Amino acid sequence: MCKKIFIAATGQNTGKTTISLSLVHLARQKYRRVGFIKAVGPKCLEFNGCVVDKDAALMARVFGLEEDIKLMSPVVLGRGSTKRFLDGGLTTAELEERLVNACREMERRYDFLVIEGAGHGGVGSVVGLSNGRVASLCGAPVAMVSGGGIGSVIDSVLLNLPLYRDEGRAVKLLMVNRLLAEKRDESLRYLAKAFTPLGLPVAAAFDYSPILADPTLTHIARLLKHPLNGDPTARNRIVHHVQLGAASSQKVIDRLENSTLLISTSCRDELIVTLSSLYHIPAYQKKIVGLVIPGHAPVSAITQQILDDSGIPYIRIIESTTAETYSAVTGHISKISPEDDEKIDLICSMAEKVIDFEAIDRLL
Repeated sequence: MCKKIFIAATGQNTGKTTISLSLVHLARQKYRRVGFIKAVGPKCLEFNGCVVDKDAALMARVFGLEEDIKLMSPVVLGRGSTKRFLDGGLTTAELEERLVNACREMERRYDFLVIEGAGHGGVGSVVGLSNGRVASLCGAPVAMVSGGGIGSVIDSVLLNLPLYRDEGRAVKLLMVNRLLAEKRDESLRYLAKAFTPLGLPVAAAFDYSPILADPTLTHIARLLKHPLNGDPTARNRIVHHVQLGAASSQKVIDRLENSTLLISTSCRDELIVTLSSLYHIPAYQKKIVGLVIPGHAPVSAITQQILDDSGIPYIRIIESTTAETYSAVTGHISKISPEDDEKIDLICSMAEKVIDFEAIDRLL
């Protein structure tokens, strides 16, 4: 008989996919066959010739589940799906049938199944497939993931719980993620006080980590929709700080922190040349992740040659201003992608230390 767990969340960006990835990794240490379903996929892409949710594609690539990709993403709600549903082009019954059939087939193929929800509990309600309804159709116990804190966690959990209760799916576990290390014990103690009367166990997940939260150069290039030039081996370096190259070259260099991405307008030849030259020095290579060079003004030929010869990773954007580029980069929330080998390996190794899979398995 296949064991299942439905991974819910109090909202977006709580680390739900990180938890799902961790649980698949940990379950594989105990069960021979471990599968994954992204039941309702709101963010789709093309993978192996079919349109699937990006989280399903991530899990398929990381864990070698490509042959089951269609079953892993049974309901994809891409752009225009809501209007199509409201116009009668899709029905709840049709979508439920797709989901249930995929879940039953995956149960037949696997011993343990991680089913990931989408956003907060109400996501998918417009087509009749809220997270609570999906968990009910799959017959899976629910573990809810929240961010760190105390008051905000209590509020968001209590807001979501009725959506699962109304579908006959009580939440079995609250996993608190992205805890501040210095407040970890205090937060867990107060959350346990709040939820013990409701019969809801509280467990710690990951502490907040810039390594997990911050984007890689590949993410930045994808966000800005421009190619990453320079050293190809640096594409997965993680950006911990973003700095505008608006001051004098010396002040910019003096203010460099570890793993800094510099954004400098294309007319700052002296700064681009200085950073390119410093990139050869190991002490500065640790500080300089790369350059983003926006601006309509062309980079001079000699500066361009120095830039290319240095191997420093850089993204050239002619269409955007420095302010627009800085706003886009600093407002970006990093998501895990299949190319993030270092992040994925780190998540799996950390999961073995911070997540008590045996306790979760017993709850199921």
